[in-house]
Amino acid sequence: GYGETCEVLIQYHPRLFQTIIQMTQNEDLRENMLRQVLEHLSQQSESQYLKILTSLAEVATTNGHKLLSLSSNYEAQMKSLLRIVRIFCHVFRIGPSSPSNGNDMGYNGNKTPRSQVFKVRKVYDVVRKIDVKEMNFTKHAFINQTSHEQEPLELLWHSLDEWLVLIATELMKNKRDSANITSILLKQKGQDHQDAAPAPSFATAGTEGRKDLSTDPVELKAYDVAGKQEACADCQDVISMTANRLSAVIQAFYMCCSCQMPQGMTSPRFIEFVCKHDDVLKCFVNRNPKIIFDHFHFLLECPELMSRFMHIIKAQPFKDRCEWFYEHLHAGQPDSDMVHRPVNENDILLVHRDSIFRSSCEVVSKANSAKLKQGIAVRFHGEEGMGQGVVREWFDILSSEIVNPDYALFTQSADGTTFQPNSNSSVNPDHLNYFRFAGQILGLALNHRQLVNIYFTRSFYKHILGIPVNYQDVASIDPEYAKNLQWILDNDISDLGLELTFSVETDVFGAMEEVPLKPGGASILVTQENKAEYVQLVTELRMTRAIQPQINAFLQGFHMFIPPSLIQLFDEYELELLLSGMPEIDVNDWLKNTEYTSGYERGDQVIQWFWDVVEELTQEERVLLLQFVTGSSRVPHGGFAHIMGGSGLQNFTIAAVPYTENLLPTSSTCINMLKLPEYPSKEILKDRLLVALHCGSYGYTMA
Repeated sequence: GYGETCEVLIQYHPRLFQTIIQMTQNEDLRENMLRQVLEHLSQQSESQYLKILTSLAEVATTNGHKLLSLSSNYEAQMKSLLRIVRIFCHVFRIGPSSPSNGNDMGYNGNKTPRSQVFKVRKVYDVVRKIDVKEMNFTKHAFINQTSHEQEPLELLWHSLDEWLVLIATELMKNKRDSANITSILLKQKGQDHQDAAPAPSFATAGTEGRKDLSTDPVELKAYDVAGKQEACADCQDVISMTANRLSAVIQAFYMCCSCQMPQGMTSPRFIEFVCKHDDVLKCFVNRNPKIIFDHFHFLLECPELMSRFMHIIKAQPFKDRCEWFYEHLHAGQPDSDMVHRPVNENDILLVHRDSIFRSSCEVVSKANSAKLKQGIAVRFHGEEGMGQGVVREWFDILSSEIVNPDYALFTQSADGTTFQPNSNSSVNPDHLNYFRFAGQILGLALNHRQLVNIYFTRSFYKHILGIPVNYQDVASIDPEYAKNLQWILDNDISDLGLELTFSVETDVFGAMEEVPLKPGGASILVTQENKAEYVQLVTELRMTRAIQPQINAFLQGFHMFIPPSLIQLFDEYELELLLSGMPEIDVNDWLKNTEYTSGYERGDQVIQWFWDVVEELTQEERVLLLQFVTGSSRVPHGGFAHIMGGSGLQNFTIAAVPYTENLLPTSSTCINMLKLPEYPSKEILKDRLLVALHCGSYGYTMA
């Protein structure tokens, strides 16, 4: 009844309308309650709807300019701005014409321009006159002192743009500090303190509504009342002073752009904004990658934009990315750690132990996915036991059943330790439904940090992550064929008379069929010039096209619980660790089954240092080392003596490489070889090895 009550009060006391609008800044009031009140009021009339949006836009703009003031409390002002913008976007979406209903987004049902909600009829307190004499250093200032209509949010976005342009200019100068900007900031005279937090003036300013930064030493030190120093006392680094503030306003800008677009689409205006300020945004992310999860949500929701920053994100420690992954995955969910939380009987997954795969598939497909994300309760038919122990057993049994040959979903790889989707799985009429279920189980396991005792081929992990496969991935299912592809790439085939065309024969249920790799492929000869394309297309046929329906079905289930934007934070090796856990590694067995070549012998000083460093590594780092050299995080049954290479059994091998400064170790995973430079000290060896382990999968050889 809050909405109805407020409606009556406003009828008799119209001034209370602005009081309600101002309440959006009050953290003590529940945001959901305010949304409901404003939603109810906005439905009363078209003019009321526009009035609410206009008022919210003005309050958001005021808070945004306060946030851009270096003397304001960052934490409080940031929360206030984002809270108001969330409410604004909610009200905007429920208007007479929402972006999702297919109508023209520029107009509502009465053909009133929706952009009108951003406009006001006079210059509000947000827009203040600035002494032009104090802006003489500005080359492109525009100070419009007329009383024509202003757009409060557009003023805020313009301020944001100016700040980013200013920082980009400093970055281009290749200076270590921003002394020039700082001097501009500090030389501005303090003006009146009627507002709680004035906005800063800066070199490219020109919009009314900004007040100069005070030079009061006490005020300059009060950047963060909460106790977190946001900038150096001497104001040497303007990026450190402004990055978080600007990032929060960028988030608000994204939210406002998104609420005007259909679900799932990114605003062209915002994409243009990111491209324009690409260098500055990358600088922010480089300095503090967690900004992506705090404010740059648009990167997680827009793969096209995320690709611009992926190299920065993946350079962060695996442990940190795991924490960010689960923090964002579980954001907004109720606390799942309550020990005595009652279980709704209707939410229990009741499965039959003697038909666990089929019965689990049936109950999971009928269950509410949102509730499954929050928690899982499993009970076996005819058994009383429940709890986390039963859930772990359920995941453990299902992970084995997924690769049960009776269901024909997966086939073993060439080395017999990993699994790949079966291209002939359609012998099982329910195969796509089961693949979807398999994706749900792995997604649920990852969501709830439950490990599965199953390993897939490297190419299948790539499919889950959306990473293109390459010819080396073929080795997992056909090592000899992979060698042939490698030979074609390494040799001149001009005069060999291979007579290859862009079509290949492939096995379909025991019968050989010719499949074109591209339109008209049967009549296109493979030449020295196009052989790389041929190899890639053959790879895609065998590793992707042949199992595309199975991959799509699996991902449909997996993405019900794990968003594609989050899982792409990892590579295929890390995904294996997330799903299957960290294996135990016996260093003594590793040492005993290692060979040395190219000049190294067991007793060499560098080799002794190497094994000393391996002993000092954490379990996670040892797994990274094993992955780095062999391409796998697993030690096969029987230990290191049974490690497979491209041509069969192949021991872990260390080869000598001449040392040059800053040279990193490299590897050849096909032959399980670590190419270890002859480092002059144990300390340098350890440092270079750790750099290679954390960055090597991205192709770095120097650092």
